[in-house]
Amino acid sequence: MACPLLSVKLHAFADDNQLHVHYDHSNVLSSVNAPEQCVTAISCWMSANRLKLNAEKTELMWAGTKYNVASLLRVHDPSVTLGTNTVKVSDAVRVLGVLFTPNLALDKHATTVSAKCFFKLRQLRSIRRSLDRESAATLIHAFVTIVV
Repeated sequence: MACPLLSVKLHAFADDNQLHVHYDHSNVLSSVNAPEQCVTAISCWMSANRLKLNAEKTELMWAGTKYNVASLLRVHDPSVTLGTNTVKVSDAVRVLGVLFTPNLALDKHATTVSAKCFFKLRQLRSIRRSLDRESAATLIHAFVTIVV
């Protein structure tokens, strides 16, 4: 789905919308304005239908090679203004539970998941002596599966 009259692609989930804009370095300002206009249109539609756009939970990430993203951030301030709120660029965004960085690497996601798993396993340490081997294995599997 695309936002009317704009070069913005929209992916809508149950309670989450994602806007994707392809930008050219020579035309960054219009690339910043396109999602602003699209989100403003979405916000107006939501208000007309008694819904609220939560600007505090809105995230912005510019994706590309390290060089392209660094040069973009050095030359421009590609933040987006939504009403009275300004959305700054994030170093990582969560998409359906997966953490992405601007170069679309999953290293931050892997680190986060392994930290959560390690925390859960450390929690089991306190009750390990009270469990038989099979029960401990079942709990470990359940906790790790929930985290991932």
